[in-house]
Amino acid sequence: MADPTLDCWNIADLAAMARRRLPRGVWEYLERGVEDETGMARNRAGFERLAFRPRVLRKVDAIDMRTTILGQESALPFAIAPTGAAGMMWFRGDLALAGAAGRADIPFCISSASTMDVEEFAGLPGRRWFQLYMWQDRDLSHDVVRRAEAVGCDALFVTLDLPVPPNREYLWRNGFGMPFGLNRRNVPDIMLHPRWLAGVIGRYMLNGGLPQQANLPKALKHSVGRGAKPGALFKQDDLDWDGVKRLRDIWPGKLVLKGVLYPEDARMAAGAGADGIVVSNHGARSLDHSIAAIDALPEIVAAVGGKLSVLLDSGVRRGSDVVKALALGAEGVLVGRATLYGLAAAGEAGVTRAIDLLRDETCRTMAMLGLTSVSQIDEQALVRQG
Repeated sequence: MADPTLDCWNIADLAAMARRRLPRGVWEYLERGVEDETGMARNRAGFERLAFRPRVLRKVDAIDMRTTILGQESALPFAIAPTGAAGMMWFRGDLALAGAAGRADIPFCISSASTMDVEEFAGLPGRRWFQLYMWQDRDLSHDVVRRAEAVGCDALFVTLDLPVPPNREYLWRNGFGMPFGLNRRNVPDIMLHPRWLAGVIGRYMLNGGLPQQANLPKALKHSVGRGAKPGALFKQDDLDWDGVKRLRDIWPGKLVLKGVLYPEDARMAAGAGADGIVVSNHGARSLDHSIAAIDALPEIVAAVGGKLSVLLDSGVRRGSDVVKALALGAEGVLVGRATLYGLAAAGEAGVTRAIDLLRDETCRTMAMLGLTSVSQIDEQALVRQG
């Protein structure tokens, strides 16, 4: 069967295909922000204010996009970000993300909000990271950190920008919050998307029932159709720097703090023993009116002065966005929605298509700028407008 995503020529095409396949509630979970939803446009505007200043006659017949991210080589200067709802976009969607990343030789970050236990990724080819939300029961959090180490994850990403649950009002209207519930709005829409209903929910039902919140003890696991049991709720409103230092004590690999937008927080991350930070506003899905990650990046790079690896996340839709982030000092970029669009459109083949599109665009942008390696990308290639 031909890959339908081969007719997609950019990430926006994949998004359009994903939107047609998904019920409205699942699509809105993937695509929308919080409250008045100003943030996604702000993320894009931040990239659009940056213009390129190309060089010519630079012999660009061979472009090397290999780079080092968190101390290890990657074939491309980007990785797949942690995305907890992948299992609702495609049956066991996290495996599709991991498989495509492994073949592309780029890192994949497992989400602690996944519907798959971390042990299910053991033995898969490729480099794996693990992302952590702290559970109400801190011992559970520390336990899953040790489990992630045992299956070969070499970096722990602690997400900090959701100290309290975000205000995604549309989820309560469409019934796709947690727990998931059927209502008069979503039932007709679900029935109008039979490919998703049969290919995702149907397959789960044939394989034991609705997907569960993973990485919890058996007694605490709950399906997406039921509320969390006591102790199984994510709870981060009491997380502080001492909590990060405790994770540093029990985690032997790279420790990365995700969701940093304030320069002083970046400096404090170094003092807490972190190896890296992710400059991110959670894809405009946590605090509305938050500064765009790309706008926060230069000041944070200056603040850490090379003491930490700095990654960029939020708003990346083109290979040119990857190059802009690298030019402003990022070591690498995380892509979340872009690969989820591919996943929702066509499973692992769609994820591969998203990676290929971003690879080709990154390579083409570098060639147009007269740059033949990632190490040559710097701020001289950019002009800030507006």
